[in-house]
Amino acid sequence: MGESMNDLEALDARHVVHPWADLSVLGKQQPLVVSRAHGVEIVDSHGRSYLDAIGGMWCVTVGYGRQEIIDAVRDQAARMPYFTPFGDVANEPAVRLAGLLAGLAPGDLNRVHFTTGGSTAVESAVRTAQFYWASVGRPDKFHVLSRVDAYHGSTYLAASLSGKAADRTRFHYESGWVHHLDSPGHDPDTSDVPADRRLDELLDGMTAAIDEIGPENIACFVAEPILASGGVLIPPPGYHAATRELCRRHDILYVSDETVTGFGRLGHFFASEPHFGIVPDLLVTAKGLTSGYQPLGAVLIADPIAETLAETADPAKPVFSNGFTYSGHPVACAAAIANIEVMRREDICGHVRDVGPYFVERLRALRSSPIVYAVRGDHLMACVECQVPGETGPTPRNMALAGRVDAYCERAGLLVRPYENLCIMSPPLVVTRAEIDRMVDIVAGALAAAQADLDAGRIG
Repeated sequence: MGESMNDLEALDARHVVHPWADLSVLGKQQPLVVSRAHGVEIVDSHGRSYLDAIGGMWCVTVGYGRQEIIDAVRDQAARMPYFTPFGDVANEPAVRLAGLLAGLAPGDLNRVHFTTGGSTAVESAVRTAQFYWASVGRPDKFHVLSRVDAYHGSTYLAASLSGKAADRTRFHYESGWVHHLDSPGHDPDTSDVPADRRLDELLDGMTAAIDEIGPENIACFVAEPILASGGVLIPPPGYHAATRELCRRHDILYVSDETVTGFGRLGHFFASEPHFGIVPDLLVTAKGLTSGYQPLGAVLIADPIAETLAETADPAKPVFSNGFTYSGHPVACAAAIANIEVMRREDICGHVRDVGPYFVERLRALRSSPIVYAVRGDHLMACVECQVPGETGPTPRNMALAGRVDAYCERAGLLVRPYENLCIMSPPLVVTRAEIDRMVDIVAGALAAAQADLDAGRIG
């Protein structure tokens, strides 16, 4: 302990393989070593402060340094840090949290299966759907529909469900029974196709895929309400209700992946029903569930599915053989309970409904920049897509341009999430209008600086 900043950077370069690391600079990277955080700001080991416009990674919702959550974590660790969750063993925080989640969830999503995060929750949701159909005598109904540009995690099945081309590298992915529908995003500012025609195209494509695969073979459709890491891609109005109805008509279970959109990001604990007008068969939550203070995920399961699993249990093998050593971890569940208490007491969701439209409105003013192709957003999730004039998509120059914007933002004290030619933003939900103004002003300055570099021939 007590290493210098240079020591920490050297240790990182020598020993750490970061998620989504650039392997071409492995061992030579110069990481941003974060030492502390409070509110919506983080501080690095050099003492520099930054506004965190990415909420850690979509997850730090109620802000850093929340004493109530810190106390809950400490007190539960002192009382009982862990015990096995397997079989018929329970712990108090997990039981209490399950009751809270059932009360917050739409419809009859009253059963909770705890996991360790979003990836394992998505994987567990799909396995539950396949298990369900096998339990009712339809074991061939195991294929899964996902979408291009989706992101559902990095465990094997979750990565296979993910449809972002840039994430497909040298790993192996399931391709025999995972199928990707067209990317559903529709931006009226950049598309010549009206929203209603785009909706018809998407529904026609989904219907054709169901017909080709055979509805008797499809277990479930897995969908983020808004494709977050794909670039904050928002489907046309009516898409969610229409795809939900297609699934119901063809006896396909609907899995709503609310890893990002849940827990206030769109102004509701869960966005599926109040924001998009649907009640799914299974719902995935993680990230904001604990506001990032502990790793935790969950699958919410509709009563008819859970009841069918019980009624059809195999007498020889009645076990639901899915779960993890840290499922329903008591310390993580205590953090989630405290997080929910903070959100309710301070009406965090109401605050998001108030400042969210302002955030998107301020960002949309950036469309006047010649190097901004599009600005997409809904409440406190948004994306600025950069482009060299005349080029669209993640071309090398567009990605270099976005990287330059990111670097200028960081230099000015703002962290955005760079991905391909996108600058993605998802600040803590407690962000104020004044902090939003600071964030957008910094992005505007970064865009101007990057444009000057482009005009001077300093980019690609």
